[in-house]
Amino acid sequence: MAIDRRNLKVLANFCAAAADAMAFTLMRTAHSAFVKETEDFSCQVVTREGLAFASPRQFGAPWYSGIDYRPLLDMFDDYAEGDICITNDPYSGFVATHSPDIHIWKPVFHGGEIACFVVGHIHNTDVGGAVPASLSRSLTEIEQEGLRIPPAKLVENGVLNDFVLRTIRANVRLPDQNIGDLNAQIASVNIGEHKLKEIIARFGFDDFIDGVGQILDYAEEQTRAILRGIPDGDYFFADYADEDSVGGKPCRVALTLRTRGDEIELDYTGSDPQLGSSLNMPTGGRERHPLVMVGLTYVLFTLDNSLLLNAGTLRPARAVLPEGSIVNCQRPAAVGMRSLTCAMTQIVTVGAFAKALPELMPAASPGGNAIMNIKTSDRNGRPVMASIGPVGGGGGGTPISDGSDGAGGATGFLRNTPIEISEAEVPIRFLRYGLEADTGAPGRYRGGLSAVMEFQVSAPETVVTARNRNRSVMPSWGLAGGHAGTISRFIRNPGKEDETSLGNTDIVHCNPGDVIRVIGPGAGGYGDSFERPAETVIRDVRCGAISTESARRDYGVAISEGVVDGEATAALRAGRSVKTDPITYAAERIAFESVWTEERYNLLTAFLAGVPVGWRFFLKHRIFDAVASHSNGSGDGMAEQMRVIFADMRDRYGV
Repeated sequence: MAIDRRNLKVLANFCAAAADAMAFTLMRTAHSAFVKETEDFSCQVVTREGLAFASPRQFGAPWYSGIDYRPLLDMFDDYAEGDICITNDPYSGFVATHSPDIHIWKPVFHGGEIACFVVGHIHNTDVGGAVPASLSRSLTEIEQEGLRIPPAKLVENGVLNDFVLRTIRANVRLPDQNIGDLNAQIASVNIGEHKLKEIIARFGFDDFIDGVGQILDYAEEQTRAILRGIPDGDYFFADYADEDSVGGKPCRVALTLRTRGDEIELDYTGSDPQLGSSLNMPTGGRERHPLVMVGLTYVLFTLDNSLLLNAGTLRPARAVLPEGSIVNCQRPAAVGMRSLTCAMTQIVTVGAFAKALPELMPAASPGGNAIMNIKTSDRNGRPVMASIGPVGGGGGGTPISDGSDGAGGATGFLRNTPIEISEAEVPIRFLRYGLEADTGAPGRYRGGLSAVMEFQVSAPETVVTARNRNRSVMPSWGLAGGHAGTISRFIRNPGKEDETSLGNTDIVHCNPGDVIRVIGPGAGGYGDSFERPAETVIRDVRCGAISTESARRDYGVAISEGVVDGEATAALRAGRSVKTDPITYAAERIAFESVWTEERYNLLTAFLAGVPVGWRFFLKHRIFDAVASHSNGSGDGMAEQMRVIFADMRDRYGV
């Protein structure tokens, strides 16, 4: 069948349907809730060279639509019919990006020749290591983050490698769950292989290969057309995770977006050095690595939702990833919490585009969704380990609508796990699971509401992990006069004498009867909140989205006995000064940047680039402490002050 534009669309749909079938199979046969309910998995069809050209259209994690598997594919040169390969090692090819992500791939043969590969990953709830669920901000080296499987053949000539299975069983906390999920992965790629063989037979081998190339080319053409509509320029944006380590300093992700015609560069110079915690991103410096490109993919699809999402989408783009930095760490850096940092790369990408296209971008999403996991035991002492779902904020307000409630932005693709499922699998009792009022930042279009989860544990030695805790210090930003977001909250035993605020803690040891409450961070608002129609504000009050106090304070709408008081509202809204700042930052960020200005960060970045990687995180903390001890935070003498501090560091530590 000759490939013209009509048949090309047919071929693309067939391949996407094959990826859908892979996703359905995986989702319906997996054992863990995190795969079958939350849907933290991916499935792709990739070229013989490793470039993704088809992904599921409704299911799973969309981060990997442009993934390049070539570093893994090239590790074997003896593929045979029936082979399936496996790895979860972040430093083997930089495709698996933390140890819970098990990647597998299988060649699809036609007439004795490889036509493509079917691939995919799942996030295992636990792969062993120092803490339940394997991941914590507190871990400092990759060896603490659980089992790592170097690239190996899981199935060879149709025979399952029993050694790999025994190795998994010997190293994880719930081996039956892990093996059950692995079997679901195997079923997924087997279905994918079957579907692709049907497609190749239908189109013919040569036309299939040619068509796949055209699918990638067409996505590239679409991207270049979008980029030509963006004004040429350099657009800088930075944002911060609350902590670069347990109780540490703010963690900066900086981006300079350079647009030139139909090409774009994402330069992450100015981001923090490689950290002594697990927030590092193992990209290997690959210029189109998914972890640093997913924000761009989201923006491009927002600007044109007819865009095909595949590796061709990213061809006009490249990233600059300084070696030894948080976005390009070196072994043995821990990487388990790389998703928190990845969320920040997405937020700074949207922020940079908000400067280029201010009337088209939304306010910030929170980027701090907590993935809640529990390790406990039932009444018979049987160990239980499960994910009970994500708890995050909503989407940022947009130029035309409110942000989505409960989930949005960076990890909006993660589904919630119904509490009926969680209570059936885990001996806990849910007290509340829903949306929290007054968490969507005020604006002409408000930010989406945050989720709230509250539950009570029933067994001793219960460990709750809350991966990706963030935004309990520096909230999300608003746009076009919209307010900044609210902070996240994590509380043990709320309302009791021993109530404890847990901040960004991600591991909590609980006793029977302890109650855990987690509220996601709020998204930013868009536009002046006093321009929000009064009838919309009172609708929000009646729906429980905002309180009457917020209506009056944040929107200038007076409500009396359940109706709008028109005269009082007019008085509240009259004569106020209108905010003009295009981006609204919270007071915490403003205070921090009054000291740590862009100029000071530039000096810090240049200094740290000149010292060995292993010293950078240590020296960053020492320099922050030294700056805090000086009286002048910024302005005249800053450069000289920093030179004195740097000289002292060199003399003191011999670097």
